[in-house]
Amino acid sequence: MKAERIAWPMTAKADSFDPHQADPRAFREALGRFGTGVTVITCATRDGPLGITANSFSSLSLDPPLVLWAPAKSSARYPHFMAAERFAIHVMGRDQFDTCRGFARDGDAFDRIAWEEGEGGVPLISGSLSCFECATTATHDGGDHSIIVARVTRVTTRAGEPLLFFGGAYGTFDPAS
Repeated sequence: MKAERIAWPMTAKADSFDPHQADPRAFREALGRFGTGVTVITCATRDGPLGITANSFSSLSLDPPLVLWAPAKSSARYPHFMAAERFAIHVMGRDQFDTCRGFARDGDAFDRIAWEEGEGGVPLISGSLSCFECATTATHDGGDHSIIVARVTRVTTRAGEPLLFFGGAYGTFDPAS
């Protein structure tokens, strides 16, 4: 049987540019067209609990269970996460929009949410859809970010609708079928 090529109609003219020559905002806007989940990543520091909202989270391996995320080097919270041996990644639900905004603004939004201490004093946010307790195994340079690879030591889940991020805005999931 011969495969047929399907021609999909183009609904709009595509823009093309060299990301090395273009305004960095154009590259950022193009990346923003990839919808992601929203996470809050937490760690314990000498000064208390710290958190940051991030969408750079990804699964890496099922066996062994590994994940990664990439904090921006320009963040004031960057050195704390790079030094953390343990941290937690929380997949946020649609009902946690305010929590995500709080941690996007500053890392000390713990007085406005319910949380408890996990292994090694890592703050665990109550009510997240999934919580991955992690131990850092490697870090790598990634341009203006670093890539943190971690072994997942414990997972907690609950049912609920995800909070998503697309085009610079938060939203929810609408199934196609």
